[in-house]
Order: sequence, then C-alpha cells, then structure tokens
Amino acid sequence: MKKKLTIKGIAEMAGVSSATVSKVLNNTGRYSEETKQTILDLVKEHDYRPNAVAKSLRTRKSKTIGAIVPDITNEFFSRIVLAIENYCGELGYSVFICNSNESEEKELQYFKELELKGVDGLIYLSASDELFQMKTQRIPIVCIDRMPKFHNVAIITSDNFQGGMLAAERLIEKGCKNLLLVRDYRDGFPTIERVRGFEHVLRKHGLEFGEERTIKVEVGITQAKSAVDHYLQTYHKENALKFDGIFATTDWLAFGAKQALEGYGVNIPEQVKIIGYDNISLAQYTSLSSINQDKESLGKLAAERLIQMIEQETDVPSQMLTLPVELVERDSTR
Repeated sequence: MKKKLTIKGIAEMAGVSSATVSKVLNNTGRYSEETKQTILDLVKEHDYRPNAVAKSLRTRKSKTIGAIVPDITNEFFSRIVLAIENYCGELGYSVFICNSNESEEKELQYFKELELKGVDGLIYLSASDELFQMKTQRIPIVCIDRMPKFHNVAIITSDNFQGGMLAAERLIEKGCKNLLLVRDYRDGFPTIERVRGFEHVLRKHGLEFGEERTIKVEVGITQAKSAVDHYLQTYHKENALKFDGIFATTDWLAFGAKQALEGYGVNIPEQVKIIGYDNISLAQYTSLSSINQDKESLGKLAAERLIQMIEQETDVPSQMLTLPVELVERDSTR
C-alpha cells in the first residue's frame, strides 16, 4: 500500500518548512507566489488530502454540522436541507442528515450520536421538546419553525400567525361564511400559530367557530381524505354541505380534503374553496391555493446563523428571526 503523503513530505519536496506548507494550505501568513504555486502543484500531483481528524483535534472544530429532520420525503423539509447543504458546502462544512421519521426516540438517539461524532453545531427541524431538557448539550443549536420550551437556542421561523390570517381573510373575501379547519393533530408551534391566526380573523368578522368545525388528523393525504370522508358521512347525511371553505395547515391535508370532496361530487371552488400551507410542488400541480414559506431562505439563514455561532463562538442570538409568508392563489379559491 502506498504510504500516505504528509505535510512534512510536501515540505521536503518543496524545500520549505512544514509551517510554510501549512500556511499555504490554510491561506494564512506570508509566502511568495512562487512558493505557493510549487506547494499547490505538489498537492495536486500527489493527491494530498489533509487529515481531518488531526486538524479537528488541533482546532477543536470538525467542520461538520448535524441536521435532524422529521421526514426527509416531505418536500418542505428536503428543500430546507438542500439549502443548508448548499450554504455549508461553500464554506467547507459537511452536513450529517438524520431522518427521525417523526420518532422522538430516534431524535434523541441522533442527538447523542452527533455529539459523540463531534459536530460543531446542530440544525433542528423536528418537534421534540424533550431533547432540549438534556443537561449534556454543549453545542450551538438553531431551530427552524420550532419553539422549544426548555433550552436557549437560536430560532428561525416563518410568520405562521400571519399565514393563518391570510388564509382566513382570503376565504372570507371570496364569500365563505362557514369555514372548516383541517389541521395536524399535534400541537407543534407552527400548527398552533397557524390556527391562532385563522381563529383571530374569524372572531374579528364575527364568524362562528368551534371543535365541531375542526378536523384533527395525522399529516398525510390518505389520512386527511379518510378524516374528511368520515366528517361528511357524520355531519352531512342530508347531502347538504354545512361549510363553504377549508383551511388546511399543510398542503398534504388540503389535497386529501380536496380528494374527499371531489369523491362526493362537490365542485371546487364553486361550492367549497380550499387553501393549504407550505406551497410545495403538490399545490402547484393540483392547483391548490397555498400559503408560501420561503424554504430556501429558512435553510440558508439557519445555516448562516449556526456557522456564525460556531466560528465566532458567540452566544445564542436573543432575537427570533421571523420571515414573512405570502398567499399564492390558484384554482381552489378562484
């Protein structure tokens, strides 16, 4: 097996000190352009690669970060992670992506493993508050669209309250007076804020709203379709619709509701108008109106803030960064 080339070996071939080679490779200090080119030519010729482990021991930085994601198959999360990877890669950081599959047990296990691997920081897109009760946490953490109760972390989020308000206002503007809410059954921060904004507008307009107009369901197209089917069978036996508008807290839920209504022969948007949330490709392809979150900016800003905390060794920013949202209107409300 060919012996691995070291900085000392490059220095001997270039006729310079190991310190000079190190300065060239790290782009620090002073050296002539001729010396720099000689060293870089030798590095390329011999395919020299620095020992990342040894470097991390010297600098106490591994140039790696972890990202814990609840469902990598969900386009909303995958687009955020891609933005994180793109930003970090340009700065020489690698990203370990851990898919928790909505399991708090897996989230906690990944957190422990990432700490053992020596990641410099963590971006967290999952929903377990329990993780932040751990006393051993010693690395910077940025949460995206999450509001942990038990730890001081940096937070990047969209204006979910405003998103719920936008959806309600548009449905009312379109003439809807009896609104149905289809929401995630879990009380995560984004869902709570979207529902809060939605209900705020309904109260402002004096429209009735209560548990009988809320469907709580596991996020998924099939689950939403089944839940709305059951709602229709239970409350609309006389074949008279008692609602004319739906706000769903994700696009998947909105599409499931749309399928259920179409199965009953309901005309969308003439009889019922629908607005979803996240504005993923599904909404575009099925012409669903949706509240758009800037997924690329969420990922980029989270990565930017985390690397700032790592490299400058700064404290957690006290101010939560909130990005605006917008309504993208399509055929389901036109």
